Amino acid sequence: MATKKFTILHSNDMHGDFLAEIGGKPGQTIGGLALLSAYINKVRTEEENVLYVISGDMVQGSLIDTEYKGISTIEIMNFLAPDVVALGNHEFDYGLPHLLFLEKMANFPIVNANLYVKNYHRRLMNPYKIIKKAGMDILFTGIITDKVIDSISQDKLIGSFVSLEEASSEVGKICNAYKNDDIDLTILLTHIGFDSDKQLAALLKPEWGVDIIIGGHSHTVLEKPEIVNNILIIQAGTSTNQVGRFDIIVDDDTNSIVESKWQLIPITSDIVAPDEALLKFIEAFKTEVDTKYSAILTKFSEKLTHPLREIETSLGNLFADAFADAAQCDVAFVGSGSIRIKEMGPVVTLNDLMSCFPYNDSLTRFTITGLELKNIFSHFMRVENRNSEGECYQVSSKVRAVYNDKADKLESLTIDNKPIDEQKNYTICLQGYHAHNCQAYLNISQSELLAVAPSKVVSTSAQDIMIEYLRGHQNLISKVEGRLNYH
Repeated sequence: MATKKFTILHSNDMHGDFLAEIGGKPGQTIGGLALLSAYINKVRTEEENVLYVISGDMVQGSLIDTEYKGISTIEIMNFLAPDVVALGNHEFDYGLPHLLFLEKMANFPIVNANLYVKNYHRRLMNPYKIIKKAGMDILFTGIITDKVIDSISQDKLIGSFVSLEEASSEVGKICNAYKNDDIDLTILLTHIGFDSDKQLAALLKPEWGVDIIIGGHSHTVLEKPEIVNNILIIQAGTSTNQVGRFDIIVDDDTNSIVESKWQLIPITSDIVAPDEALLKFIEAFKTEVDTKYSAILTKFSEKLTHPLREIETSLGNLFADAFADAAQCDVAFVGSGSIRIKEMGPVVTLNDLMSCFPYNDSLTRFTITGLELKNIFSHFMRVENRNSEGECYQVSSKVRAVYNDKADKLESLTIDNKPIDEQKNYTICLQGYHAHNCQAYLNISQSELLAVAPSKVVSTSAQDIMIEYLRGHQNLISKVEGRLNYH
């Protein structure tokens, strides 16, 4: 039996997490790309056949990334020299043309099988990459979440096969066309979430020979690989605080994995010293950003937190109240995922705000009926939406909503302590991204948003609203008040 050992290191949802943090034991630092780079370099010297791959969302989440619109991230990723990278939804945050520019900057291949230029039925990216290592051929391909369609849906040239059935068919096309007797291992890099990974694995035909799915998007932390349809499914949480490590033995005769060990490796200063060259490179970006964004905006009475996007949070309430104040509306909805950090304050600098809320989107006020408002709450508060893949919201202070999980229904909804009148009209404020994708996220169509009265753009910059609101409100207090209740 001719076998070879491979070590596959993998990351996902790094979100511009460049810098190490104090944590763990006294004097210990955790994560950051300089430490991660050092660990990858260490494994590359210790093991003979090493691959490092990333399953999407390298960008968006740090002020450095936002300031340089992903250019800094790609330059830093070139230091890490991944062997293959798949697209995540946040790679599209700076627009499709900019993504294509970033791809040209990358010294590594970016693969995706199911994004197409519709009119010409041509794939947007290279659909696969075959890496030859240790006398074996390893086929990589990539699949993207349908949230990418939300991000680029205004670009009518671009389309995708986004359902799991269609995505599995695209995987089949790649495997049928390129998986021959010489392909010893087939790895699918996805950015569709862990639950969807399991569903996708069940749809893949055994003849296609997919061995491993390395996923992203749901930020799932695993204790061991999931096995579905004889396919190993893994994911490495989020940020750079850890990296997945898969040590496998591949049989060249049967093109199969005969032995494997997977573990999630904490990236700490205990196991490696930072990559000094990369540390200096990152510091150059950090110094310029710190100089520009060091001004203090406000001081809270206490630290505000946003531990989970599926629940009401004190930090989420602050944003919702600021938007409601600007829009003079009954309900302001803030996408929980647009708040990118778990805590902020008491002292808040411009740097803190921009890191917390990197999306400089518009705010628009709409007028809808009470029935439509109840439908919105019924949709985003439902149990199946409150997972790592659903789109959840924070809401402004007039709202008290109660959802019965057991009955799977909205039990009550009041505005200013008055039950919603289904025939009455109410004003709501939405971020541009959520207004554009209102049908999928809020269960209301564009035509319904505009049926009662014309919309009004409150601000072309939600960030400007927050900057001025914080400057004008010192010693703010924001509490979890029971705006969103589940039982």
